[in-house]
Amino acid sequence: MRYLPHTNEEIREMLRTIGAADIEDLFASIPGDLKSAEQLDLGPPLPEPALLGHLNDLCKNNRSAQEAVSFLGAGAYNHFIPSAVSEIASRAEFVTPYTPYQPEISQGTLQTMFEYQTIMCRLFGMDVSNASNYDAATSVSEASLLARRVGKKRRTICIPDNLHPEYREVVYTVLGHDDTNLKTLPSENGLFNRSALKDALNDDLAGVVVGFPNFFGIAEDFKDVTDMVHKAGGIVVAAVQEPLSLALLSPPGAWGADIAVGEGISFGLPVSFGGPTLGIFTAKQQFLRNMPGRICGETKDSKGRRGYVLTMSTREQHIRREKATSNICSNQALCAATAAIYLSLLGKNGLVELAKLNFDRSEYAKRRLTALNGVKLKFDAPTFNEFVLELPRPSDAVLKALAQKGIFGGVDLGRWYPALKNCMLVCVTEMNSKDDIDHFIKTMEEILK
Repeated sequence: MRYLPHTNEEIREMLRTIGAADIEDLFASIPGDLKSAEQLDLGPPLPEPALLGHLNDLCKNNRSAQEAVSFLGAGAYNHFIPSAVSEIASRAEFVTPYTPYQPEISQGTLQTMFEYQTIMCRLFGMDVSNASNYDAATSVSEASLLARRVGKKRRTICIPDNLHPEYREVVYTVLGHDDTNLKTLPSENGLFNRSALKDALNDDLAGVVVGFPNFFGIAEDFKDVTDMVHKAGGIVVAAVQEPLSLALLSPPGAWGADIAVGEGISFGLPVSFGGPTLGIFTAKQQFLRNMPGRICGETKDSKGRRGYVLTMSTREQHIRREKATSNICSNQALCAATAAIYLSLLGKNGLVELAKLNFDRSEYAKRRLTALNGVKLKFDAPTFNEFVLELPRPSDAVLKALAQKGIFGGVDLGRWYPALKNCMLVCVTEMNSKDDIDHFIKTMEEILK
């Protein structure tokens, strides 16, 4: 079997159809400095056994994951996944379900979706949940669109700059970079800027997004913000990039959020170069009919037996752009099922215990790292899992030096925030042992001498 089944003539015909001169036209949007000017030197074709042997030899050049220690976070968190989660989630009925338009043959899939929704509502303190969105960034975008739908003539959406930069970028792309009613609020010492919000408290305010915890790992009380926004007639969207924190913190529903979205990769999904991800979307009951995505409901059949069906959203929601509430409401059915399996296995007490373990190890690392000469805690506020360190030299150079010693020490914040070029975001989870943390501290001390 050929690797590329298309003939040269078929390729030319496809290019003519889409108006492209050659294959390279398909990649014109990629900046030139990111593309290689030379063809890959792949060598001649090899029989499969020889090819597999060659690939194994190439793998020997890689550094084993066991040899490196990671303190990376920033929205994708390295948590332990029990073997039972992968074993159950890989069963055929979970891996291969089609969209459950026919409930009579989809009860297993629908019940899994219903269980997932129930767990998310309890965790986020909200009334309803969908099942589910693509990732947290699209969930924030969907929440912003919903705020405008229910606000009718209201158009202003406020987003703080301490929200995950990639979430913000997706919102700008979906709503439009030239949208003058999309306002970025500057943070204040890493916290949400109440003073900046006051200028937007008018009759045009549709919604305000808050990070909980925010991109810097800071968790703050937003009860005063929700009161301000509600008084102005807007709605509040809580964006939770690390939902494990909700096992310790008051959930968004408890302090008045109208919509709460989040990134579910922490719940049994592998990081795997950034995915697969899971967009959590929960809301108050009053927003149910405006929610994107699939929603499963519980009912009874003609014989009084419990059953499950898709409800509220029509088929057009998924396949007809012109009649859909949303066109970015991808159903992450397997990811949602995996999250439900993971959380069911941990249970309420297990989730709280895991969150405490993460918090304790993070606080230990924070205390020890800020004791190093020249290292400071950038923001003095409560955090969960991750925190920002200010270094005596540019953080990108420090991180490069750490990587050469087998430590991925965090994320360079100068990438998104020029004023924080000497700062790095450090994340600690249950996967980082005390020995790992102590090794990180010792290596940092050597590099900063």
